[in-house]
Amino acid sequence: MSCPSYLVIGHVSMDLAADYQIGGSFTYAAMTARNLGERVGGITSAGPDVDLAETLPGVDVIHMPSTITTTFQITYAGKRRRLLLRAVASNIGPEQVPEAWRAADIVHLAPIAQEVSPAIVSCFPRSFVGVTPQGWMRRWNDAGRISKAPWRDAEDILRRAQAVVLSQEDVLGGKRAIRRLADLAQVLVVTRGAAGADLYLQGKVCHFPAFAAREVDPTGAGDTFAAAFFVKLRHTGDPFQATHFANCVASFVVEAVGPRGVPTLEQIDERLKTQPAPTEPAS
Repeated sequence: MSCPSYLVIGHVSMDLAADYQIGGSFTYAAMTARNLGERVGGITSAGPDVDLAETLPGVDVIHMPSTITTTFQITYAGKRRRLLLRAVASNIGPEQVPEAWRAADIVHLAPIAQEVSPAIVSCFPRSFVGVTPQGWMRRWNDAGRISKAPWRDAEDILRRAQAVVLSQEDVLGGKRAIRRLADLAQVLVVTRGAAGADLYLQGKVCHFPAFAAREVDPTGAGDTFAAAFFVKLRHTGDPFQATHFANCVASFVVEAVGPRGVPTLEQIDERLKTQPAPTEPAS
């Protein structure tokens, strides 16, 4: 079992909107990293209704068996997304990480429903660890209605992580909570949908405008942004370049329904020409 260069850990999901489609941070991140040229591996759990070999060709997946697949019902009120959690697959812990994969260059922890054990971060002492913590910042009632929750293990995770990407919509406590996370994180990016993204670095915040896009469905854009950001940051060491690049990659995803909007490198290169990186991002 060869070690991937990019390892993503979290649940694939079935997203029920107008129809069922495969989704979840796992799916969008794996497809993005693969299209950017990474050798991608993934650890997930899903029911027998999901065929990951067909959905994610070119991705080496450890598929933990489960009787059910994590399932969300998605509705929109204007541009505001509402989620109901209908089912949750099996949890993922350190024991599911093969020894051969613990040297992955980039590790993306991508929980969507409290399914990834925070202890898993200890498996990767030599890796670049990127985190999209939305699944650790959610709780739900018996009816499956999701609400924001405190990220209880933030300090332990952020001591070991190199970068964090989250949506402003995920954070309980607003700007004050974001500032606290920024103080803990080496690099923090807060995505703001069509308004772009804010990079928090060394006590400062810089704003990067979004790329022009004709929005059809915003689902998965933040996950694609995160994967692109982690890859670019790891390979360049430049968080400013990485934020601009990730904004470009994410702009494709909102223009399609589901993961089929994840772009190729050729598409990304062409769109980057339309909006040069800002020389001094706005503070």
